[in-house]
Amino acid sequence: MTIRDFEVICEIEPPTRADLMHVRHQIGVLSKIASLFLIPDNHLGRATVSSVAVAHEVEAMGGRCIACLNARDRNLLGFRRDLLTAAAYGVDQFLLVYGDPPVAGARSGELTVQAMLEELRTFASRPEIARQPFRAGVTTRLAPLPPWKQQADFLFVQVGFDVDELLRWRDGVVFDGPVYAGVMVLASSAMANKLSGQLTDVQVPRALVARIDADPSTGVDFACDQVLAIRETGAFDGVHLIPVSRYREVAAELESQFA
Repeated sequence: MTIRDFEVICEIEPPTRADLMHVRHQIGVLSKIASLFLIPDNHLGRATVSSVAVAHEVEAMGGRCIACLNARDRNLLGFRRDLLTAAAYGVDQFLLVYGDPPVAGARSGELTVQAMLEELRTFASRPEIARQPFRAGVTTRLAPLPPWKQQADFLFVQVGFDVDELLRWRDGVVFDGPVYAGVMVLASSAMANKLSGQLTDVQVPRALVARIDADPSTGVDFACDQVLAIRETGAFDGVHLIPVSRYREVAAELESQFA
């Protein structure tokens, strides 16, 4: 089996300036291992170039994309604008998320992920809008799925560090579409501690933090081992891989594993 039989959806670092050079470089490096690319939307509460525009650029380079759209920064009209723009650009896959806490200001307060999913279905049913069907995914924690999430086309499972725990969750969930497990590269112990502080239900093992302290390359090795372990279970359709700034090392390691 090659890596193409198991989808690796690589999340790229989105541009915070009016320059797509770094995006193009990430795509060029990661294209050897990536089945698709996830384009974040105002990642970490910072303004970035539109995820729909970046997805269009990446697809022009030959990559397949999922554009992330968050509920935090949009009202209904803004969401419809983004869907119309996506239809014009030929972008047809989306990950609908709640959104990270904003750096400044407040949430718009109008949209929820459920409302976005319902509106996307209604909007995309209009033949004058969508030239091809839209596909939309949602995220989930390691918890039972509410009925409305069952209506999504695919699931992104939260980042975790315990494959056994992930498997226990998967055994108890019935979902018709693809399910992708979240894997994140921890670039430093500071990043690991910050992640544990931000996500109350995600704890980075202390032994892993200590190993990263001693050798920062441990984060890359651990993430790549997770990808391989999840693939071997056969329980998931792929992974949502977040390589952060270590995308060169991750691409090299996984390419060698799946050569």
